[in-house]
Amino acid sequence: MAEIGVLMTCPMSSYLEQELQNRFKLFKPWDSSSSESLSENRDSIRAVVGNTSFGADSELIDSLPSLEIVASCSVGLDKIDLGKCKERGIRVTNTPDVLTDDVADAAIGLALATLRKICGCDRFVRSGLWRNGDFELGSKFSGKSVGIVGLGRIGSAIAKRAEAFGCSISYHSRSQKPYPSYKYYRNIVDLASNSQILIVSCSLTEETRHIINREVINALGPRGVLINIGRGPHVDEPELVSALLERRLGGAGLDVFENEPEVPEELFGLENVVLLPHVGSDSVETCMAMADLVIRNLEAHFCNKPLLTPVI
Repeated sequence: MAEIGVLMTCPMSSYLEQELQNRFKLFKPWDSSSSESLSENRDSIRAVVGNTSFGADSELIDSLPSLEIVASCSVGLDKIDLGKCKERGIRVTNTPDVLTDDVADAAIGLALATLRKICGCDRFVRSGLWRNGDFELGSKFSGKSVGIVGLGRIGSAIAKRAEAFGCSISYHSRSQKPYPSYKYYRNIVDLASNSQILIVSCSLTEETRHIINREVINALGPRGVLINIGRGPHVDEPELVSALLERRLGGAGLDVFENEPEVPEELFGLENVVLLPHVGSDSVETCMAMADLVIRNLEAHFCNKPLLTPVI
């Protein structure tokens, strides 16, 4: 397979890059030393490896006449033009399941950090302010009512973790799931109205873009907390910022943003907000497992074997 051209759309894990380099003819457009080679070898590129930052849009697909497969090192598909792939008969894979636990852990971690003011406590100790008095009280996580937007693999894993804290679970999704102990809301505003913590974990589609809008935020209210480990565009970011500044929302824990890596500067000074740089699935173990799954899908495709995690 050493002569098969594979385009890696942007820097990812060094492990994935090395494994691709070992097996294929790898092209890295961000690397100036390989850019000329890429322009001269577009016809030989048969695979694209992308992620949540840069997948395979229509322009990229059209520029690669020999493209056969897009392997995303992520579970999300919003950075891939699936319609164009179907039109051209290009296979698409992603990396579900292997990142479920890490993202669910991150969601619970964000909820705990936001409610218990863990980041503020850390700064309080490091700055020496503890000598002058006690830190302000946080809020309890255990026993809270948790609403989950999207009860798929990750949403279900979050629910199980929250249950262990004695939280009641409600959810909103396209259809009701076979979880009789979880309350289903057809209307997301009703879910927000009956939740103290609202966690976003659905896929990003045109229907779910800005699913967290002003009405939902107001329904969650001044004592509610929003956690987003889905995608940045799930949340109307200007509305979220204004709600936090006006104290119409109690707090937020955010791993994703609308225009990454740009983050609204108004959030930086807020003690009731915890910010992560889109690292929900970024543990050493999971990044390696995702990379291995990308490699195995590519090898299966080029050996004419069934794909492990096919999307198309």
